[in-house]
Amino acid sequence: MDLSPETLKAVYDTVFYITLHAGKAVTAALQRDSFIYWPFLVSSVIIAALAWHWTVYARSNPEHRSWKQFFRDYFGAHIWWHRSARADYVLYLANALLLPLVFGFLLMSEKQVAGWLETAMGGAAGPSEAASFPVRLLFTVAFFVAYDFGRFVAHSLLHDVPLLWEFHKVHHSAQVLTPMTTFRAHPIDLLVMAWVPALTTGIVVWTFNRFAGTSVNFFSFLGVHALMWGFNLIGNLRHSPVWLSYGPAVGRWLISPAHHQLHHSYEQRHYGCNRGFELAIWDRLWGTLYVPPMRPETFRMGLGDDTDGRYHTLARMYFWPFAGAARRLLKKQGSGVGPTPTN
Repeated sequence: MDLSPETLKAVYDTVFYITLHAGKAVTAALQRDSFIYWPFLVSSVIIAALAWHWTVYARSNPEHRSWKQFFRDYFGAHIWWHRSARADYVLYLANALLLPLVFGFLLMSEKQVAGWLETAMGGAAGPSEAASFPVRLLFTVAFFVAYDFGRFVAHSLLHDVPLLWEFHKVHHSAQVLTPMTTFRAHPIDLLVMAWVPALTTGIVVWTFNRFAGTSVNFFSFLGVHALMWGFNLIGNLRHSPVWLSYGPAVGRWLISPAHHQLHHSYEQRHYGCNRGFELAIWDRLWGTLYVPPMRPETFRMGLGDDTDGRYHTLARMYFWPFAGAARRLLKKQGSGVGPTPTN
């Protein structure tokens, strides 16, 4: 059967697209801008070992201090091959292929936002030489704070806006936590988490470019924002069974892995807590901060309505949120009042 040049090109483009994005997904540990870049994974394992040895078993169960127990607790099949974890892997690969194709045109960056502001209100003026060290340092900190604040606002919207909560349920339906749970997110969820930080950091970029009189770049390490690089060294422990709390003093200022693990709890005392990512000040101001103790808390994870295990198929993770959002809209139109999220 002879194929037309147009058909052959379409086949080639499809194969190229799938190969490119699938390749990026499976080699994420080699990509500097990935949350699972290999230095982040290695540092997480080292910190996990120290946390396990000194803050848990070394204090409470000295007789269990064996590395075999460590790997059983944190790397056992009961976690990494749990049905919930396998659903994380499937959604990660599916999003890697779907997002650039279907939602890529909806994504925006801080540079685009800064460009829009420049068009509307005027842009940078003055000389074009590089910004001074103090200005770059201030910009690096301001960009980081704006990015962290943007993520907090986006995360709070996903919890507090009933329609958005239906999409965020996918993430909270996880029954076990691994670093791959970071990617257990509906595309709508991911768009919200991308849009808001782009707006907050875009405002910062435009402000510095406008009033510093020159283009400003933040300090980076291996092409990644220096402060974000530092926090990413421990970031993978947020979604893990490793309990690591910074204690009551530091925990009022910085979000530890234990903070975020409690965020995944459906216990009444933890509902909606610890929405921040790096800085705890946003949760403190919003009234959602729950500082974890040094010793591990006992709690149950998930949605708390016995639907957790029903989300572990790709079709349900993609389409159930739309059905839930539609039900909320219909109920609101009928009663004038919609239900509110409970987690």
